[in-house]
Amino acid sequence: MDSDEEVLLLVLLLRQKHKRRRTRASPMFSLKYKTGDFYTLYPRLKESSAEFLNYFRMSRECFYELYHFVKNGIQRQETKFKNTISAEERLVITIRYLSTGCTMTDLHHSYQHGVSTISGVIKDTCQEIYKVLKDICIPDLKKEDWLQIAQGFETKANFPNCLGAIDGKHLRIIKPTRSGSLYYNYKHFFSIVLLAICDSNYKFIYIDVGSYGKASDSQIFRSSSFFNKLQNNNLDIPSPAPIQDNGPPLPFIFVGDEAFAVSNFIQRPFSGNFLEGKKKIVNYRLSRARRYIECTFGIMTNKWRILHRPLNVEISFATDIAKAICVLHNFVQRENTTMQGQPIRVRPVQLQSYQNFTSEQRLRQVVAVPPTDVRRTAVARLCVETFCMKNHNRPCAVRYPDCSSSAPIV
Repeated sequence: MDSDEEVLLLVLLLRQKHKRRRTRASPMFSLKYKTGDFYTLYPRLKESSAEFLNYFRMSRECFYELYHFVKNGIQRQETKFKNTISAEERLVITIRYLSTGCTMTDLHHSYQHGVSTISGVIKDTCQEIYKVLKDICIPDLKKEDWLQIAQGFETKANFPNCLGAIDGKHLRIIKPTRSGSLYYNYKHFFSIVLLAICDSNYKFIYIDVGSYGKASDSQIFRSSSFFNKLQNNNLDIPSPAPIQDNGPPLPFIFVGDEAFAVSNFIQRPFSGNFLEGKKKIVNYRLSRARRYIECTFGIMTNKWRILHRPLNVEISFATDIAKAICVLHNFVQRENTTMQGQPIRVRPVQLQSYQNFTSEQRLRQVVAVPPTDVRRTAVARLCVETFCMKNHNRPCAVRYPDCSSSAPIV
């Protein structure tokens, strides 16, 4: 055998070795046009708005509005060799996966596509949803937008000069291979972190997704692009403004929990269990404003129930899912904005009757003061005194007790 024949034989052997093994498609896939849910169940769902909402956890009008935005980005070109999955079916599969938390194997049997095909469809659609809706649902805010958010917190939470509530949420995942303890959090499970800021309408105004589960909220915030813009004054935040007539100007702030360090733009509650009256008032009023981010996370998790179980996908895929869910939350939340967060009207109470209140009544009707730590910043001390004296001598819907009184608040 000469050298040319040896080379030819070697090439043939290498081709045979690396030749991709083709498996025959399941016979079930040939019946998808007759038995698949998109061709049997979905047409019936479109006829009933209640059943459509129950199946997708999204109204029919909202779904088709979303489809109008993303259809051009998720549609694939038809070929002579096979029929591609339509843009509408791709969106149906994705919304079903996100809203119910079913596995890709369940969707494989329901819509009769391969598991890998289902996975690719969901990933591509999530990326397109975030790409299209990001600037619509979480836009860059201007000064007028910040003032509107502050007005919402003052109206609904009785907390002036507040631009948002900030907190982190751990999204449970299956442990990535060779990741060690990077994604293992203090709650003793593996996760990626969603750091978010919301307004008083339970809508996100900023998100940061994909950080290690072991990282703290404060660490993630300080390494975020939002913090850099905040430090460099690139967010167009309004100048300090007084919260009462002839009062000193106070800065606009974000409220967070004990995980964040106090600063001129982040306020947190006092630590400790045995606090004096003013500090208890501060913690109560801060909690009333900060609960909006907790409620926002609860609304999002209950709507998009894929977050009820660990995400059994790669980290990049889990990040795409989380980003898509955040913009979809804002997209759907627009329908409920006018129904949520309305201030409760109560009968005005005269100030002199406050001394007759029980400790529980005092806690529920305390003064609005800014979240702060007076031990660290002079601005915080000024905020406490100013808020305690705001509207001190007139009856109002929310009581303003005498902060200098020796009577215990709790």
